[in-house]
Amino acid sequence: MQIDPRGPRFGAAVTTVVLAVALVTQSPWLLAAQAIVFALGAADASPYGLVFRRLVRPRLGPPAETEDAAAPRFAQAAGLGFAVVGLIGFAAGITPLALGATAAALLAAFLNAAFGFCLGCETYLLIRRLQPGRIQ
Repeated sequence: MQIDPRGPRFGAAVTTVVLAVALVTQSPWLLAAQAIVFALGAADASPYGLVFRRLVRPRLGPPAETEDAAAPRFAQAAGLGFAVVGLIGFAAGITPLALGATAAALLAAFLNAAFGFCLGCETYLLIRRLQPGRIQ
């Protein structure tokens, strides 16, 4: 499936704000809400994507190009992994783990939102290139 690459970048901007607030307030509830968003995004049902498609994209016009949705879905799954580790840290009372995992997810979201560099997408592409038997 092909998607507008501006959608994941919009989602990354919203995610950056949510994770920054979760980090500053040390809120496991806000991190849990973002984890749910990550899970939905990995299943191609991101609420941020819905907001982009319904409210933002019509004001921007069509994209210059599209991209395959597999890499952004992988990035959402990676974000979910970091959020789950952060939640485990909060639940276990290991604050440095909780804050470190949240900060890592925040950094990745910020890189995408600010610079269009999707760390999870690049990781996905690297894994694909390294698979045995793949034509490169």
